[in-house]
Amino acid sequence: MYLIEPIRKGKYITDGATALALQVYVQQNVFLDDDILFPYYCDPKVEIGKYQNAVIETNQDYLKEHNIPVVRRDTGGGAVYVDSGAVNVCYLIKDNGIFGDFKRAYEPVVRALHELGARGVEHSGRNDLLVEGKKVSGAAMTISNGRVYGGFSLLLDVNFDAMEKVLNPNRKKIESKGIKSVRSRVGSLREYFSSKYKNITTVEFKDIMICKLLQIDNINQAKRYELTEKDWEVIDKLTEEKYKNWEWNYGNSPQYFYQRDGRFSVGTIDIHLDVKKGRINACRIYGDFFGRENIADIEKILIGSKMIQEEIFEKLDNIDLSPYFGTITAQELTDLIFS
Repeated sequence: MYLIEPIRKGKYITDGATALALQVYVQQNVFLDDDILFPYYCDPKVEIGKYQNAVIETNQDYLKEHNIPVVRRDTGGGAVYVDSGAVNVCYLIKDNGIFGDFKRAYEPVVRALHELGARGVEHSGRNDLLVEGKKVSGAAMTISNGRVYGGFSLLLDVNFDAMEKVLNPNRKKIESKGIKSVRSRVGSLREYFSSKYKNITTVEFKDIMICKLLQIDNINQAKRYELTEKDWEVIDKLTEEKYKNWEWNYGNSPQYFYQRDGRFSVGTIDIHLDVKKGRINACRIYGDFFGRENIADIEKILIGSKMIQEEIFEKLDNIDLSPYFGTITAQELTDLIFS
């Protein structure tokens, strides 16, 4: 089995969108004379399933405050938060009947974790690993170009506070047709390891797991496929054009209906939005405020806008709102929409 890691000119790449682009590139373009294992760890990111609504699944304020990106993958499943405290292991293998058999796919992983001291780890449900009822790994599988492409996360010690906050949507009063994630109680593998492994770093944990899965004694014994600069150029292009592209990550969100209301010195303002592919498709504004001009003018201005605070504010700030609402600012109205 070949080992492929996100290493470029001797530097380990930890960008989460690049990691996803690398996986897709290898699936579609790298065909070797043996199976492939490609593990990685990355900077904080939220990865959502192909059919999910990015706004529904995440706390957008927290993401913005902490500069955490949302990356939409090409396969289904739920939203997950990962950071450098998790090791993600992907593989491309011949389909020898393993497709859909998560128990069989997890067997070498469970055996390896038991050897590290986490003897309570067990396969549970369809595609999870639990220890004392807490989820420490989730897996997925699909068929790609005749090969089984699969992967699983191993939660060494992710930032659980960040995980809880980032996956706790801050926008209520939203009706969406998107597939919603099922939240699980999660745990940390580190606390179950024997004393010898209690203080291992993420890098050490990754290397240990690679050795155990490849059945080698030292990481230097791994049979590697080194990504060329030509490989990286394609990966860079895919990263920028797709996995860091607002149109893919947010524009592909299912249609949703969104309502906000608030009380201001001018009266109550009640805003209803129909958002399709991340843009305002329809807008209605109600309230008991007094305006001299037709509020439909504001509604028309907002239609077509991306659901991005900066863009909404810029459009509202370019017009005089007082004939429509009275003394209310563009910032107040924007804050209401994104409250």
